[in-house]
Amino acid sequence: MEQNYKLTLAYDGTRFYGWERQPGRDTIQGKLESVLTELTGKPADVIGAGRTDAGVHARAMTASVVLDTDKTPEEIRDYLNRYLPDAIAVREVKPCSLRFHARYNALGKTYRYTCFDGPVKPVFDRRYVTMLDYVPNVERMRQAAEYLRGEHDFASFCGNPYMKKSTVRTVDTIQIERRRDRVIFTFHGTGFLQNMVRILVGTLLEVGRGYWEPEHVSEILAAKDRKLAGPTAPPEGLCLMKVDY
Repeated sequence: MEQNYKLTLAYDGTRFYGWERQPGRDTIQGKLESVLTELTGKPADVIGAGRTDAGVHARAMTASVVLDTDKTPEEIRDYLNRYLPDAIAVREVKPCSLRFHARYNALGKTYRYTCFDGPVKPVFDRRYVTMLDYVPNVERMRQAAEYLRGEHDFASFCGNPYMKKSTVRTVDTIQIERRRDRVIFTFHGTGFLQNMVRILVGTLLEVGRGYWEPEHVSEILAAKDRKLAGPTAPPEGLCLMKVDY
């Protein structure tokens, strides 16, 4: 009998080509579907809460999948963890309503972006931080972030130039804090456009290094032109922390 399951998983995205399945390339969705197909003998269609880019990590990505199996949720979890690559871990498998859809039912997401600007390179977490060769001014970046909070048209911060759907999104939290030799950005919003968090970080860092004044960010936002925003920050510093339902 078919049952819908909600999966919570963590992954190190370093060697993967992002979430979405791609022929001939290792992706998170592709690996999950491959193992679940082996488990049930039927093609599995795993739906993710979002589509993380190549090289981006997750601590708690949510996915949903309908399976026809007599295994318990714990047995499904254990099977997945036995056969998935070491860089992917399924933390929890829970039965849920057939109506539950990991993407459409998501109410919000929390992302964290970590930069390192210390004098000695971080050996053990180097794959999870973006290395900076300057020390950004956190207070200037906080001032700039105030212009980005709330509901806006974030077209200037969208990496897809052919986006046909609305680029209006609500970002209700942007926290920027220093923890010793790291600068940590935390974003919470109802949803994010392609590359949006990385472009927001790249833009805020331009303010932090003194290239732009904080108020210039409001002009970038109003222009709705990707070419006017900062660079897309590298993927390794980004991690999906949580999905709200």
